Amino acid sequence: SLLVNAAGQPRKEKVKLPSSLQGRKPNSIPNKKIEDPVAGKVNTSSLATRRQHHSGFHLIPPRVTLGVLKEGCTYAATVILKNVGVDFSRFRVKQPPLHTGLRVMYAPGPVAAGLQVELEIEVFAMVIGGEGTGGLEEISHDIEILTETETLLLPVRANILC
Repeated sequence: SLLVNAAGQPRKEKVKLPSSLQGRKPNSIPNKKIEDPVAGKVNTSSLATRRQHHSGFHLIPPRVTLGVLKEGCTYAATVILKNVGVDFSRFRVKQPPLHTGLRVMYAPGPVAAGLQVELEIEVFAMVIGGEGTGGLEEISHDIEILTETETLLLPVRANILC
């Protein structure tokens, strides 16, 4: 019960449910989508009783932290975008601004249910006007991945050693 703890005592504070049980994902913005008449609907008995939306992507890992980078060098990290839905789905990546030094390389196209694609995050470590910052400048940017049902945000963090 949510009203008592494991010892049978009344709870003092409210139980916080994880976002996965609340039906939403962290770092995502749901799209207001009109039902697509072209897309087929799945009518299997196991999915007929559930009212959840049966499409979406998961990012593995959900964030990229690169640590301390040397100025003037290029670094890369790979992120997997997995289709956890029951239909094929499409996505596109909104490229970050040039001044961030970030670039995302990927193969566009539909992703079948259960399959995944690799996104390569490339970082060119550069300091823009970083005089007097104590030798470190922080890169902090959320890469937007636009899917049919939501916008996923991939946080990328790093420190550049000047």
